[in-house]
Amino acid sequence: MLRIAFAGTPEFALPALQALAQSPHALVGVLTQPDRPAGRGRELKSSPVKQLATQLRLPVAQPASLASAAERAPLERWACDLLVVVAYGLLLPRAVLELPRFGCLNIHASLLPRWRGAAPIQRAILAGDRATGVTIMQMDAGLDTGAILAQRPIAIAEASDSRQLQAELAPLGAELLLETIAALEAGQAHAEPQPREGASYASKIDKREARIDWQRGAEEISRQVRAFNPWPVAETLWQGQRLRIWQARPAAQPNITEPGVPGQVLGLVGEALHIACGHGVLAVTTLQLAGRRALTAAEFVRGQPLSGARFL
Repeated sequence: MLRIAFAGTPEFALPALQALAQSPHALVGVLTQPDRPAGRGRELKSSPVKQLATQLRLPVAQPASLASAAERAPLERWACDLLVVVAYGLLLPRAVLELPRFGCLNIHASLLPRWRGAAPIQRAILAGDRATGVTIMQMDAGLDTGAILAQRPIAIAEASDSRQLQAELAPLGAELLLETIAALEAGQAHAEPQPREGASYASKIDKREARIDWQRGAEEISRQVRAFNPWPVAETLWQGQRLRIWQARPAAQPNITEPGVPGQVLGLVGEALHIACGHGVLAVTTLQLAGRRALTAAEFVRGQPLSGARFL
């Protein structure tokens, strides 16, 4: 049995925290980011990891960084054999990396070295990758550059968005984590340095990336819609109002004779609103005007003047 500390913040980290809590190991404490203002009232809100840790009655520390000895004091006090890190959001200084007997393990939502960085799920969808997976990595001082202990691939379904892909990868990572910890404890784990070839960087998502450029092809815009669901959500302008596009796909057989200018509304075809793109046609099925609820395409077009209309 190992003494394990956990560091994580968002929902993606919850399956791993729950799995460790139900394992034979002693979960001695949880690090998570400080509470942040959220919602219209800007009230302080705890991270998903803090909420679960509180339910599990685990010790919780929320340092703004781990640079000073005082900020690292809870981790020192917990005297852990291993620190498990899942989407924590803070860089770990060398003093932390060297503290546990077995070092620090990270669950990363890609097949490293592809998509090192903050947004591997979104970047994989944006790039049109056919597969991704999870990696259990022995952390070092670099950004997702540590040696690989285990990997497990999965296919990316053609219609998968970031929410759905995260829901597949999070429990897969938790399962692989427990297998890796068992191998570590038994002295059977073997870490392989990451290959130099194939490395890519998954930069943090900027909200400005959500704006749709209708000059692009339908396939590329479809990937943008899927990658940015549930955040920041792909958007365009409709009659001067911000319009979010939640679900869309390239139209397989557009029912048009003229392609139209990019952004032109071509009409409702079945359950989808067809929009002309720089190449091909996008079939939009779920969309939302600012301040209103999300609507199906059929609901949206009721009462809307479509003749000559265009998304900008």
